[in-house]
Amino acid sequence: MTSTTTRTIQMVDLVGQYHRIKPEVDAAFARILESAGFIGGPEVKGFEQELSGHLGCQETIACANGTDAIQIALMALGLSPGDEVITTAFTFVATVEVVGLLGLTPVFADVDPETFLIDPEDIRRKITPRTKAIVPVHLFGQCADMGAIMAIAAEHGLHVVEDNAQAIGAAINMPDGTTRKAGTIGTVGTTSFFPSKNLGCYGDGGALFTNDKVLAGRIRQICNHGSEVRYYHDILGVNSRLDALQAAVLRIKLRHLNEYASDRNRAATAYDQAFAGHSHLRTPVRTGHSDHVFHQYTLRVAGGHRDGLKKHLEAHGVPAMVYYPVPLHLQKAYATRRCGKGDLPVSETLAAEVLSLPMHTELDAGQLAHITGAVLSYFGNIHPDPPTHNHSDHP
Repeated sequence: MTSTTTRTIQMVDLVGQYHRIKPEVDAAFARILESAGFIGGPEVKGFEQELSGHLGCQETIACANGTDAIQIALMALGLSPGDEVITTAFTFVATVEVVGLLGLTPVFADVDPETFLIDPEDIRRKITPRTKAIVPVHLFGQCADMGAIMAIAAEHGLHVVEDNAQAIGAAINMPDGTTRKAGTIGTVGTTSFFPSKNLGCYGDGGALFTNDKVLAGRIRQICNHGSEVRYYHDILGVNSRLDALQAAVLRIKLRHLNEYASDRNRAATAYDQAFAGHSHLRTPVRTGHSDHVFHQYTLRVAGGHRDGLKKHLEAHGVPAMVYYPVPLHLQKAYATRRCGKGDLPVSETLAAEVLSLPMHTELDAGQLAHITGAVLSYFGNIHPDPPTHNHSDHP
């Protein structure tokens, strides 16, 4: 890649990534357009098989998007209205949106302040006789502590649905010494192929993973209107399928997924080195049990400077995003008397401090230097925080 700062810096550069694989994509699209096989067919089946091979799981079932994937997973597990599902409040709304749509009850656990991942001990504290499932989110490209979570699930007889929309391809070191891919450890795993994801298509797409062939059959049936034989509908289902054009893109990108992860880690290393030891910035902490594939590079910005830094970056041509400014337990749609302001202090603190910098496969040395320089220049221009005086001697 060329080293230059003349190109516009983007949070995600999908155009640049497309040009790297343009001949493969154009040939695949031409092949599908000539065949007019737009729904299902060999492209989708081939992608499912190849992704299963890459992840080391028995079954991959493609669907229309990542939100559908979580909903279909919960439907396939046969949960009943009122059953409780424990998940994190520090994530995108889709994770709990489908819980509510199915008449289930979301129960929020707090996250670890260093990794932003769901805290297994808080999961344990939130379990009640109505708890039926845990939905850990592998956030920003790093994985929840699946060893601890699976142990808790086994102890209480709970299902585990891995929301792996942001960490496809990441490896998890399990307590028994084995290494397994994210999304393949729980009862069922889900992912999204939204264009900005590490493995993204050119529209919407999603998938589910499982090593249970009976469960996989039920998932396929739900995806297809609850039908195994055309016009015969045995269970309640939905219409959720991955188009052949999207499957073709994903087959191509899957062959580059390890390379993409390396590109993202290279950018993350440049950020880490630039910000090491900075008093106002806390760089992402890597867990001891998971790879980090850096869907996002997310800083914690101390001293109330997050919003000021974001404006400064934008003024210097550097986009930055806040994921997620309002934890889900404080959103109007999910607010309950059971969990309100102050009940998830880590999630609430993170929402006020996190800031994500550009992270994608096309970042070059010049762009990274411009981004890190802009960040550091903000702190060079601010006045020091005023000293804290002890007023204990005053009335």
